[in-house]
Amino acid sequence: MKIILTFVITFLLSLAAWGQEVDDGDELLNRPSDRTYDIILESGYLKVGVYRDFPPYSYEQDGEPRGIDVELGKLIAKEMGVEFRVHWIIPDEELGDDLRNNVWKGHYLDKQRLADVMMRVPYDKQYAYMQDSTGEYINEQVVLFGPYQQETWQIAYDPAMLDAVDTVAVFQYHAIGVEIDTLPDFYFSSALGGRMRNQVRHYPNVKAAFEAMRQGEVRAVMGMRAEIHHELAQPENEGFVAAQNGFPGLVKQVWDVGMAIKHTHRQLGYAIEAIVNRLVTEGALNDLFGGMDLAYSVPGYYRSFLSEEAVARAEGQE
Repeated sequence: MKIILTFVITFLLSLAAWGQEVDDGDELLNRPSDRTYDIILESGYLKVGVYRDFPPYSYEQDGEPRGIDVELGKLIAKEMGVEFRVHWIIPDEELGDDLRNNVWKGHYLDKQRLADVMMRVPYDKQYAYMQDSTGEYINEQVVLFGPYQQETWQIAYDPAMLDAVDTVAVFQYHAIGVEIDTLPDFYFSSALGGRMRNQVRHYPNVKAAFEAMRQGEVRAVMGMRAEIHHELAQPENEGFVAAQNGFPGLVKQVWDVGMAIKHTHRQLGYAIEAIVNRLVTEGALNDLFGGMDLAYSVPGYYRSFLSEEAVARAEGQE
């Protein structure tokens, strides 16, 4: 009996050492590992989930992960005293699928492949507490936390072809490039009673839309501000400029970006949240964005309780 007990204890300890990678004997049925905060520290690494091929947030360059979310993940891992490990996410049809496949359950073809924390998740209470037709919370398996950036929409245009973009109404007469099946796509296809629909040109991503602008196919491009600024910083796009217009009829023009963890891993969330809070308020994230030629805005979450002076310091304005 003592021999059996010793074997069981040794086996359980080995599971903890390997982050509880439980093998059920069938690759399709293996349970995802339960990497709690203590197990992460014991394992010596943090698996940070970021989207693949999504510059400037996360992408691969010369075989190495790059981007804002990657660098923030590295800072978090360093503060925790562990190694950073990238967990690439290929987007599914909707955010709920990405959360399920990468945070709490795992994909049915690879259930053990989970991130400890997932970046670039909208920090939105309405989404967090969304209910289905039976009244059940759709996102009850995850916790959305740690807002670290405020994002918005942005237009860049070719001043050689357009004098200015004071209003989006100009795109009733001039072509604009958008990433297909995104909010800019839907916006320009329906806003102003659909009068801009025929001027919308679709591309697989913002980078391709900028290439089309260089070729003269479109006069402007709309995307998320960081995407637009990232492209404007490229030498081949030096002749293009950012517009200052708003987007009438677009309900969500500004939003906070945060992270997600499995609902049972709140201790990990508290630890990461404390780190992010310090990085935001001390201006480290502003420095990180500035080092990549990107503009940084403090999330609205912090604006609700920080003074104007504190927000200005966090954005490097003092």
